[in-house]
Amino acid sequence: MNKEPEDEFLMNHEVDGIKELDNLLPRWWVWLFYITIIFSFAYMGYYHLFGAGDLQAAKYNKEAVAGEKLKGEAVMKFEAALGVLQPSQEPAELSKGLAVYTQMCAPCHRADGGGQVGANLCDDYWIHGSNYVDSVRTILNGVPEKGMLTWRGVLRPPEVQAVASYIYGFRGTQPANPKPPENQQVPEKPNIYE
Repeated sequence: MNKEPEDEFLMNHEVDGIKELDNLLPRWWVWLFYITIIFSFAYMGYYHLFGAGDLQAAKYNKEAVAGEKLKGEAVMKFEAALGVLQPSQEPAELSKGLAVYTQMCAPCHRADGGGQVGANLCDDYWIHGSNYVDSVRTILNGVPEKGMLTWRGVLRPPEVQAVASYIYGFRGTQPANPKPPENQQVPEKPNIYE
């Protein structure tokens, strides 16, 4: 019987007429495998045993704190400039305000500003101030006791200014089925039992 060179690598394992060979792995592959093992021990020691580097959660927390600080500074600058803000008449700014209003405000104030759960934005009876700066403050700080969310951490200052400019345009319009004015006293009903 003539022995093939690969016969010495044959294993006693056969399935469907296919014999399994016991080949050695290439040396580059074996060295790469050893390098990954060494790297894993170095990584575990550096990050987990000695605590020399930040883990992902700690790194995320540091970046989140830095981001919140930047956001806070931007809002503080924005609030400091509130006294001189005027509603924008730029079409691009009003278009941005419409997009924000449609997504965030219309569910409570309706698309036409007539009020639903939220206040009517079209009449002259504004509860929290009727000028533009009051609108910006109300959007930023919200009115939690009335159910209006604070948008301080959600909307960026330019978005707040854009939506306040858009809302400012609702004044004097006549929406279909508006919510009645809220800052007037409701007439007392006569007591029928007297």
